[in-house]
Amino acid sequence: MLSCTLPAMAVDAIPGDEQYRPLVHFTPEKNWMNDPNGMVYAGGKYHLFFQHNPAGNTWGNMSWGHATSTDLLHWEEQPLAIPQTFNDAGQSIEDIFSGSIVVDEDNTAGFGPAGSSPLVAIYTSAYTPQHPGRPGIQAQSLAYSLDEGQTWVKHDGNPVLDRNSGNFRDPKVFWYDGPAGSYWVMAAVEATDHKVVLYKSSDLTSWQHLSDFGPANSVGGIWECPDLFELPVDGDSGDTKWVMVVNLNPGAVNGGSGGQYFVGEFDGVTFTSESTDGPVAPPEGTTFAGFDDGDYEGWTVSNEPGNWAGGPWGTAPATGSLDGQNPVGGFVGAGLVNSFLDRDWAIGQLESPEFTIDDEYINFLVGGGKHPHVPGGQLENNPPAGTTVFGFELPAGETLADAGWEITGDFATEPGRNPSTNGGDYYLGAKRLNTWEGGPNGDDNVGTLTSPEFTIDGDYVSFLIGGGRRDDGTLQVELVVDGQVVRTQGGSNDGALDWAAWDVAQFDGQQARIRIRDEATGGWGHLTFDHVVVGGEPAQVRSDETSVNLMVDGQVVRTATGSNSENLDWTSWNVDEFRGQEATIRVVDNNRAGWGHVLLDQVMFSDAPATTALEGYDWLDWGRDYYAAVSYFGTPSGSKIMQGWMNNWDYANDIPTSPWRSSMSLPREVTLVSTPEGPRLRQQVVSQIDGQLDTDAAESLMDVGVDGETTLGLSGDVAKVEVVLRPGDADKAGITVLSNGTIGTRIGYDTALRRIFVDRTNSGDVGFHSSFPSVEDAPLALDEDGTVTLELYLDRASVELFTKDGQLTITDQVFPAAGADTISAWSEGGAATIESITVTPLVPTMWKVPEPAVELSANSVRAGGVITVSGTGFDPSEEVTIELRSDRIKAKSATADEDGAFSRTVPVTGNTAAGEYTLAVVRADGTEVTMQLTVIARGRG
Repeated sequence: MLSCTLPAMAVDAIPGDEQYRPLVHFTPEKNWMNDPNGMVYAGGKYHLFFQHNPAGNTWGNMSWGHATSTDLLHWEEQPLAIPQTFNDAGQSIEDIFSGSIVVDEDNTAGFGPAGSSPLVAIYTSAYTPQHPGRPGIQAQSLAYSLDEGQTWVKHDGNPVLDRNSGNFRDPKVFWYDGPAGSYWVMAAVEATDHKVVLYKSSDLTSWQHLSDFGPANSVGGIWECPDLFELPVDGDSGDTKWVMVVNLNPGAVNGGSGGQYFVGEFDGVTFTSESTDGPVAPPEGTTFAGFDDGDYEGWTVSNEPGNWAGGPWGTAPATGSLDGQNPVGGFVGAGLVNSFLDRDWAIGQLESPEFTIDDEYINFLVGGGKHPHVPGGQLENNPPAGTTVFGFELPAGETLADAGWEITGDFATEPGRNPSTNGGDYYLGAKRLNTWEGGPNGDDNVGTLTSPEFTIDGDYVSFLIGGGRRDDGTLQVELVVDGQVVRTQGGSNDGALDWAAWDVAQFDGQQARIRIRDEATGGWGHLTFDHVVVGGEPAQVRSDETSVNLMVDGQVVRTATGSNSENLDWTSWNVDEFRGQEATIRVVDNNRAGWGHVLLDQVMFSDAPATTALEGYDWLDWGRDYYAAVSYFGTPSGSKIMQGWMNNWDYANDIPTSPWRSSMSLPREVTLVSTPEGPRLRQQVVSQIDGQLDTDAAESLMDVGVDGETTLGLSGDVAKVEVVLRPGDADKAGITVLSNGTIGTRIGYDTALRRIFVDRTNSGDVGFHSSFPSVEDAPLALDEDGTVTLELYLDRASVELFTKDGQLTITDQVFPAAGADTISAWSEGGAATIESITVTPLVPTMWKVPEPAVELSANSVRAGGVITVSGTGFDPSEEVTIELRSDRIKAKSATADEDGAFSRTVPVTGNTAAGEYTLAVVRADGTEVTMQLTVIARGRG
């Protein structure tokens, strides 16, 4: 991978001025946030509680943060609501996990005085190993507030519902009033069992089991954050259905975290789904490999030697889950390929016999880790050709200082700690630099390690790097030329070292130093570093893939991977272009870390593609960044409003934001509409967003021909974008947003596949995690007139796409280049037309405080007197010039004080005739602020 030099983020940036800070989505001012919790409308305000780490910018110390709003868009962050619980020794014994809040209008729990309506929070107590009575248990607890959510008291009788389970969590509570009676209903999950468990209570403190729902549809990951609510179909109050929401991680349709839903009936006891899908049958075809006969059917097996269980493949296919593995599902017959033997550690390859491609499609079931094949990557860990400048294989007893390195800070206290023989994977030789090991304080070590000078006599400097990532310049390897930092590279919060390379051709022949800067503390506050090579070619990044690859002429021409799920699903390759050629299928497990295994079964040759089961399910969103979405309790007029966490557990802890991490989606009103498949959800951003549209600044174009890259002259990074696209003869067509002309996010339509997509593979910063660069797509037929209508909301670091009248949404984070706001169009394989496009700026609702209005005041005076001119809303210390537009008066200057105000007495000469005059204040930038002033004739009363 080639690294680049990026500007360091200012540590003390004002909220709203940070590069990726959203301006219409909620973010906490600082620190970590995940699932929305306890969303409730009470006391004329919307309350948004959320999973929060009050002490850091990654997941941990789980407590409930709190924010309030009158319109769901202008949020005011409140003090921490419900903190984690500590024992007398200062150890956390209870984390506060997700849950919900209700308005107890009848005071059924008795937490308030007679006639009051307390807010009651129902949340998961995640008891830590230090808890004296329930270590490792998750149970449901209560807290209540008598002051509209500002302070909370934990119930003395907690927990109120305990199943002695380690994965029982995320209670969503509502009031049921129907044929079965009137009572509180709780929907929670047994996460690893893929079940929603339903309970009822009359007082919120005593709970009776009603029924269970699930497993159903996607079970590729743990089930979390359920919801259950009733909605009219097509607005008909006499025709209603119930919606069961189940979020899951991983196992979503486009990978990682996501939310599915079911439509059906709830009778007060049992939810019955009417939208659960059965198994997907593959198309007709020839089975090439089913792995059901107890052997690998002639496939060549390459197991890594030296592992205790003979992994990763062993000598025969697996028959299901292996030792230590979660349940494996979705395979066909008696056996499957499963590289979990020796857990995720062992690596190896499995290759089919050679075959001739005679059919249009190769279909197969795949599962396991989501570690795609890296084009141009290597499966080994070989350095590039060149001169090894620093290898760190120093003789025993020799330190870095002995080798001419300059060492400061904690690393100088015990210089013998580096080079180290501990920490990291994929280093070369026996020794490497490790700033965790390099001082007495582990991740809290701070200091620098600076190499001796060396000559840059090649086009590239390559090296192995691992460890932590920071985006503020406090943890990085630096190339220093003439005392200036000209290149930087950080880790990726990964213990494995991987190759990075700097293009240094412009510095050929100059002297340089390598400096390792570690000013970071806390988790992943260290770097590992090894093997610096100067040469004519960059190092090849290692491909830590868990993949299934089609090999033709020794090249990977098609590839697939799992989705971090133990559930196998169908994948199809269109291989028509290779008909008549010889090929093999190579399965590669080259990953030792989490989800470092691959599953394969039922390889078939066919004239039709297999249909993925996931695409047949109903999803809240088809993007990568809409998770843990649940609804508000008690919203006005009975509307159902949902909001989700705009992130994905695949990379949530690594997104390049600071001092906060994560945002919430825009709130969405959901309704049920009739479709050929039955009632399904329709989502729209809440109508309050219309009040933030700066329609006076909107720009529109009509009937724009698009043939290749097409400029539109439009821009916007906090905006609503409405597009009617006619793909026409193009293979693909669409627009690019948040672009700087070179990189950007592409939103488009694929006419052959009939799919809408968001492509963020070249959207900006995509290198912080291997799972981030991605294309999210969904099936979508064109309208009858051959067009597709898109509604987009851009907010600096996100794209929320609504189409199909709100029945299909795609939500993705993106991290564009600084200042990237260009909107352009493009087509491939033919011409298209943008029938209309409108870009309307959105007035910020978060962090950007409106500048105070500039105002003038002055008294009407007699000619020959004086006037006092006052102004407010100017810049502090700004110099202005006051003019009365008359030939008889001289301009006077004034300077605004620290509050942006000034007051200046100005004489009006006796020769100034009575009448209306323009009083003008000329600002420092040449702009004017004016008002009309009446001058009364001299001597007149």
